[in-house]
Amino acid sequence: MLRILDRYLLMQYVQVFLICYVSITGLFVVIDAFGHIDHFMTYARQQNQSLAWVLAEFYAYRAIGLFDQTSGVLALVAAMFTVTWIERHNEMTALMAAGVSRFRVLRPVIVAALLLAVLAATNRELVMPNIRDHLAIDSKNLGGKRAEKVVSRYDSQTDILLDGDEAIVAEKKIVRPNFVLPSRMAKYGKQLSAVEARYVVAEGNRPSGYWMRGVTSPKNLADKPSVVIEGQALLVTPHDAPWLAEDELFVVSEVPFELLTGGSAWRQFASTAQLVTELRSPSVNLGNDARVAIHSRLLQPFLDGTLIFLGLPLIISRNNRNPFIAIGMAVGVVAAFFIVTLGCQSLGNSGWIRPTLAAWLPLILFVPMAVYMTDSLRK
Repeated sequence: MLRILDRYLLMQYVQVFLICYVSITGLFVVIDAFGHIDHFMTYARQQNQSLAWVLAEFYAYRAIGLFDQTSGVLALVAAMFTVTWIERHNEMTALMAAGVSRFRVLRPVIVAALLLAVLAATNRELVMPNIRDHLAIDSKNLGGKRAEKVVSRYDSQTDILLDGDEAIVAEKKIVRPNFVLPSRMAKYGKQLSAVEARYVVAEGNRPSGYWMRGVTSPKNLADKPSVVIEGQALLVTPHDAPWLAEDELFVVSEVPFELLTGGSAWRQFASTAQLVTELRSPSVNLGNDARVAIHSRLLQPFLDGTLIFLGLPLIISRNNRNPFIAIGMAVGVVAAFFIVTLGCQSLGNSGWIRPTLAAWLPLILFVPMAVYMTDSLRK
């Protein structure tokens, strides 16, 4: 009987979760698509594709990102609706009268919710980083060929300020770059100017950096030697690199192109390993917000699990079986939980508390409450 019960509850839980997820995704697609339909139609004509295909491709990637943002909340909502359903039809009372504990009845729901937390973490770490370019595309710049504003940033290793007029995301190109040099490179002037600069990753003996073409400042690059400080090349000129043309210059830098275009938005779609790599890079100074993000990523599955054990006891212990009350209670629990979580992260980002404490504090506050409230499931 218990195996039949497990399959029954699991099926109910999955159905409710899918209905909620599809409903939210559909609502998002309808509102967002109608608000930017002119951009989709223009892009479809330019690419000689059907409008339906452009919309399907764009929102298929958006649906993956939406799953990451809503999985924790929807897991709790699905669990609450499933429990409310069996209580409303007195199935919980019948099972408990037969000697089955509440916790045993709810075990498939709890396991399914925890598996969803693991699935969301897998999506965050393995799927989203591989489609980051698609997720970062704005509906106003579908092909990534529209010029965007450059977010200037210092290279902490070379002290060069990376800046430019515009950036083309699809080509990883900076239009009319303007890199300000530190005083130790004064012999090359105050700045490096060119027609364009493209970011290239390390290959062979060549490090990562920005390949500047059509250099207008400084002049006569072929006669100027490369800048080498402490045995490391920082500016590579045609004088020492035959793979560079006479009007080209290579600026060694570990600052990725995404940081110059998306600012901190790239962090949302990067994996934890990528965040740690960028944090360790001597060229990038990410600050407290990146440290908070790394610790929060590691703890997110535990936060999702804590949210489940906070919400379920409220449904089990209540006397009213109205499903609308369950919705209200779910909204209240989720709101309080996320207000505290976002508040702690904001304090960590601004430096009021340590990044580690900012990530752990919600668990410190809510886990004892969840353990206390979960005691009602065992009775």
